[in-house]
Amino acid sequence: MAPSPAPSSTVVLFHSVCGLRPAVHAAADRLRAAGHEVVVPDLFDGRTAETVKDGVAIKDEIGTDELLRRAVTAAAPYSDRRVVYAGFSFGGAVAQNLALADDKARGLLLLHGTSDIADDAAVDVLPVQLHIADPDPFEPHDWLNAWYLRMGRVGADVEVYRYPGAGHLFTDPGLPDYDEEAAESAWKVALGFLDSL
Repeated sequence: MAPSPAPSSTVVLFHSVCGLRPAVHAAADRLRAAGHEVVVPDLFDGRTAETVKDGVAIKDEIGTDELLRRAVTAAAPYSDRRVVYAGFSFGGAVAQNLALADDKARGLLLLHGTSDIADDAAVDVLPVQLHIADPDPFEPHDWLNAWYLRMGRVGADVEVYRYPGAGHLFTDPGLPDYDEEAAESAWKVALGFLDSL
């Protein structure tokens, strides 16, 4: 008898503030190779940045409300599939907002970033995994500790993996923050997380 196929999820994967760079497509391909369906929205309409500063300028120009509207529109056709929301840095913040607002969400995979949590947020045992540099200039320890506690209070089941000495966007081979060892370790754990859902 043939072994059953690996568990499969539909993953909506949001890019960082640097836009839909090759590393995001490579990440999506890695997830597809593991048997998952992956949707990769382009919230910046083809614009990319080589630095976080330039990316923030694009993000600010488009505006938070418009970016969230684009994200919701991109994810909506898949919500009946109980999607896993995922994202890199800014994209993680977007993914978190959508996951906490979607009572059908299967899970939340955060790479390099988190977001504020609405006072009225509540989920029914949402599995969450965060991979973060240690230290991370955009995610200070005090913030992460408070975020972890608040996520637990809203009903999320959170795992945090820290990568000492890695740069903020350590999974992107095209950026100075890249750390191959940390990236490979993060992906191994993240793929196990997706298979567990």
